[in-house]
Amino acid sequence: MSKKKQKSMEELLEEALVPEEEQPYQVPENWTYFYFTSILDIQGGTQPPKSQFINEPKEGYIRLVQIRDFASDNYLTYIPYTSKLRLIEEEDILIARYGASIGRILTGLSGAYNVALAKVVYPKEHIFRKYLYWLLQTEHFQGPLKMISRSAQAGFNKNDLSNIKLPLPPYNEQKRIAEKIERLFGKIDEAKRLIEEVKGSFELRWESILDKAFRGELTKKWRSKSSIIKSADDIFKEIQNVYKKKNKRDEYEINPPFPIPQNWRWVRLGDIVDINPARKKLEDIEDIQSCSFIPMPSVNDKTGEIENPEIRKYAEVKKGYTFFLENDILFAKITPCMENGKTAIAHNLINGFGFGSTEFHVIRTNPYINTKLIYYLLRSKKFRMEAKKEMTGAVGQQRVPKSFLENYLFPLPPKAEQDKIVELLDHLHVKEVEISKIEALEGEIDSLRQSILNKAFRGELGTNDLTDKHAIELLKEVLKSK
Repeated sequence: MSKKKQKSMEELLEEALVPEEEQPYQVPENWTYFYFTSILDIQGGTQPPKSQFINEPKEGYIRLVQIRDFASDNYLTYIPYTSKLRLIEEEDILIARYGASIGRILTGLSGAYNVALAKVVYPKEHIFRKYLYWLLQTEHFQGPLKMISRSAQAGFNKNDLSNIKLPLPPYNEQKRIAEKIERLFGKIDEAKRLIEEVKGSFELRWESILDKAFRGELTKKWRSKSSIIKSADDIFKEIQNVYKKKNKRDEYEINPPFPIPQNWRWVRLGDIVDINPARKKLEDIEDIQSCSFIPMPSVNDKTGEIENPEIRKYAEVKKGYTFFLENDILFAKITPCMENGKTAIAHNLINGFGFGSTEFHVIRTNPYINTKLIYYLLRSKKFRMEAKKEMTGAVGQQRVPKSFLENYLFPLPPKAEQDKIVELLDHLHVKEVEISKIEALEGEIDSLRQSILNKAFRGELGTNDLTDKHAIELLKEVLKSK
């Protein structure tokens, strides 16, 4: 049988090079484009029986790298070493092949790796590892990978990657690009660290302010200058008359969590506000009339504001949704919306009423309670953490029960002092809005990362040296070595 004819360099180049008219965009004149599988390969892992897995290192065992290791390095699994295992070293690059992590890149680990991962096999003397590591995280690779016509569960194989086009600069330029990316990313990481410090210190200060507010410490000076104030006992009796009910529970059943001012009173929240009140009968509202609708995404968990409320026909929402009135408080009861702080006061509702997600608790106050004070309570981290402990339901669908809100112990100040507390908190809350701007800046920093990567692999970081040998010569060396 005759030997298979060896391809010439011209034929190999023709197969490896991406024609200029098919290149995604222009690159420096001493760069070129290549098809992924012309000089790169992928190698699937092995899948040992789960019965062999242990969680502690042991003589004769080796670490098994799995797809869950992309999320956290705390997942450690060890298996018996055999010569049949597919192994990786710290210099190797892995790609996730399946599920939600498909396309994620991992490096810096050693051991065996399972079938959910693929090792990128590349000519290490011609392709700088860190250049390839960053390149595979850009839209150059990730974009086409997502377009591959295989389900996320089926994963991908070598043939799927054959038409992916990647830029190839000279070797020295690869090193310069990788080094500049890491310098710039180092500055970005430092900026993010500073932002997190600012956010963390503000959150601590704000929670401390709220704590002082609900202990009466924030208005201590004001109280000393305001001698004629109706006590909380008086307004509590008037609230009971508003709701036409008597507090049958003995007040001595309440075990005060901390001391409060003399003219304040410990109450249960359900005794001073209406929680999930009965729907008000709406007169003269026709089915075709427009009304306000607030879905959960419209509540900003950072600012506590309602953004982009929807307008729907009354007929579409009058059944199956949560009803509320102007100035009602909407409190997200489901995880993770509750923990994130999705609580808002309903304002500017069409005709003074609206509908929204069924995952809201509605809290309605009265003339003796400052709505904003209850709003600040519900948005406080302390309240949300206590509510989280009382959630019920299946994992992922847990909710804060109405009973938690009803029985929550609240330090009730006189109405005049409620108003003063809200005035002070409103003034201090302006700074919280500034924090939301910092968080927006954090999002811009993440976008900057991708912008840097995009520019890097277009040759726009100012690192290219036209005196470097053309990348085609490098490509020839790789093809020749293969």
